[in-house]
Amino acid sequence: MIKDSFLTVLLVLGAWVTQGQTKGSPDHVVITSQKGKSGISTNPNGDLQLNVSPRDVAKFKAAGRVRYRDFGARGDGKADDMDAIAATHAFANRHGLLVKADPEATYYIGGKERTAFIQTDTDFGTASFLIDDTQVQNRNTSVFTVSSELKPFKLETIPSLQKNQQKIEASLPGPCLITVTNANVKHYIRFGLNQNNGSSQTDIFVVDKTGKVDMNAPIIWDFDQITDISALPIDEKPLTITGGRFTTLANKAESNYTYYNRNIAIRRSNVLVEGLQHHIQGEEDHGAPYGGFINIGDCAYVTVKNTMLTGHKTYSTIGAAGKPVSMGTYDLSVNRALHVSFINCSQTNDINDRTYWGILGSNFSKNLLYDGCTLSRFDAHQGVANATIRNSTLGHMGINAIGSGVLLVENSTLRGRSLVNLRPDYGSSWQGEVVIRNCVFVPAGDKFISADLISGSYSGQHNFGYTCYMPQRITIENLRIDDSGHGETYRGTALFANFNPQMTDNTYQEKFPYVITKEVILRNITTTSGKALRISDNPFMFREVKVDTGQ
Repeated sequence: MIKDSFLTVLLVLGAWVTQGQTKGSPDHVVITSQKGKSGISTNPNGDLQLNVSPRDVAKFKAAGRVRYRDFGARGDGKADDMDAIAATHAFANRHGLLVKADPEATYYIGGKERTAFIQTDTDFGTASFLIDDTQVQNRNTSVFTVSSELKPFKLETIPSLQKNQQKIEASLPGPCLITVTNANVKHYIRFGLNQNNGSSQTDIFVVDKTGKVDMNAPIIWDFDQITDISALPIDEKPLTITGGRFTTLANKAESNYTYYNRNIAIRRSNVLVEGLQHHIQGEEDHGAPYGGFINIGDCAYVTVKNTMLTGHKTYSTIGAAGKPVSMGTYDLSVNRALHVSFINCSQTNDINDRTYWGILGSNFSKNLLYDGCTLSRFDAHQGVANATIRNSTLGHMGINAIGSGVLLVENSTLRGRSLVNLRPDYGSSWQGEVVIRNCVFVPAGDKFISADLISGSYSGQHNFGYTCYMPQRITIENLRIDDSGHGETYRGTALFANFNPQMTDNTYQEKFPYVITKEVILRNITTTSGKALRISDNPFMFREVKVDTGQ
């Protein structure tokens, strides 16, 4: 335990919220040296004050690490250890020390508005963390925020940007993550039960110190005007978080869109999370949704590896259109992030159990990867530029995406209602290519009488804020469709769903024309039922698509 004379470390805790997600601000730490009582206390403002003796400072620095018990954590699963956890990380951040949990400890984290900011390597090991969400002071306060000491700054000299622009003119200290907004243009004007007025035009990309854009994640929009543009320097040294068994005691709030963000928020680039587990207990017949236990945003080069997660129970509410709607609730969330990989990740509950919502939601991201994963869903809401799913099995919610670039699916088993669903609420738009190789498709887990490889819906009457595209080219090679149990009325799998049942001849007029697929390449497509692949139940809509079967 800490004792004797002390250094006072003042944690000024804060958070700011954007688009339903919580983002922790970096620690504000004030250190003084004076004699007095040691230990952790709370000042009148609610901030923590941590007293550390010079002897203990020297001891911790010599060891190169600190433990939660060093700062008063009980680890008995009963006493609230959040203040001690936050204090430990604040001290470690100041001195560049590893944080290590005690192997057999169970750290209880109550509903207090407190965040532990992680800026150094952290080994949760085999310790358990019990996060009690039944009585929470602020549902937007993350439990942990992985943050950077580097600060964002405004770029004042860039009036516009062009799609695929290769360089920006700016003076930069090193590689930076650039976030740009034009609040005068609205994209993703959502259609349907969760309709809305759209989001400000947004892009995010990486540049080197000379301003050269990483063309693996290019600028995807033309910005005729910029209302805000900022640069966040990228930490070049990797930060690693390992282990930990986390259990959330689920909230009992009303089933409204009041998202809970009691999570691990990653707001720093170049981070590896490995060997973590997240479990959920106490879900009942109602509750508020979650914004992702691992919540990745405003960063680049993040990998989540060998990690076990849990899908949340699906609750319903009344949507923006005044009708009942199921609420999205996530254990994984990616927002405004680049080069994010999930490797060998799985979930504790059945990926085909429809009582649980799909595990991932993402927005405004680029270069997302599933590799070796067994998860209920891959989903890109407000766009992804380039996505890869390989060596994976996806459950009942399958692949849902809109975006651009290349969507590559290979060596995987898909059990959704379609092979790829282009989200209708955002215009069923993919401006680029879809490539599917060496996969098995089990339509809706073999429970339905119709199946489509590429599904979506587009009436041409709604303005989504952008031109909507089907994939320009679709390549499907070595696909086995396991449709043996679909019954006598089953007509076989269709290449395209009936995107617009009203468009059956030239008399139908689209206010906002859809750009239809130009070319489909099919090689070695087999069905267990023996029924041949059909083009669509709406052959008129796809009459000009060139289908190359290699024959």
